[in-house]
Amino acid sequence: MTEIRHMPEAPTGRRPLAPGAGIDAHRHDTHQIVYACRGVLSATTDAGTWVAPANRAIWIPAGTVHEHRAHGDTDLRLVGLTGNPLGLRRPAVLAVGPLLRELIIAYTSDGLHGAERARLLGVLLDQLRHAPEQPLHLPTARDPRLAAACAVLHRDPADGSTLTRLAARVGTSDRTLARLCRSELGMSFPQWRTQLRLHRALLLLADGVPVTVVAHRCGWASASAFIDVFGRAFGYTPGRAFTM
Repeated sequence: MTEIRHMPEAPTGRRPLAPGAGIDAHRHDTHQIVYACRGVLSATTDAGTWVAPANRAIWIPAGTVHEHRAHGDTDLRLVGLTGNPLGLRRPAVLAVGPLLRELIIAYTSDGLHGAERARLLGVLLDQLRHAPEQPLHLPTARDPRLAAACAVLHRDPADGSTLTRLAARVGTSDRTLARLCRSELGMSFPQWRTQLRLHRALLLLADGVPVTVVAHRCGWASASAFIDVFGRAFGYTPGRAFTM
């Protein structure tokens, strides 16, 4: 991130984005819910990347420098909030059920004014408070040794190297990498690798890549193994990801 735009208020509304389009680095003084009711959206900060398909939304707290990228034909909905209904001071991915989805779409559409708009926002906030947080954050490594090991898998998520082999490639020990994973990423190395593969899988699916090819490119031994892990993470199969 280089030039950072400052926006006093987080905008509310609809913003269609073509595949690969994005919103450059910026920050706003109020909070925001970012939701793609079609496509997949990523939000990146210096702490990592959050990726959300159509049954997830991304919470961006006030003051957070972030940028967005669309994957697939994306219908982006933005809800600016002056208050903090979640009490979160860090970005997060939230589950979006059918009612919350429709509330966000209605609130970000044209034609609502005054008391009607205020009532809709009140219901939206009630639903938002009950939206469970999802562990879909891919944190960024800061230590050069861990960052180098992570970069290997960013280049090729299907790389099946053990932690010992990766450590040897970056000139350190597997015990050091394991310790750094826990302290910097907040998870074990296998957990981080799975997160990376799921994130990459979402982006490939958004680009129309077939499920079997996605499974192979992201390192699963079979399409069925990929479908199982994907379903447990997102609540539906990869084949339904962009037909909901």
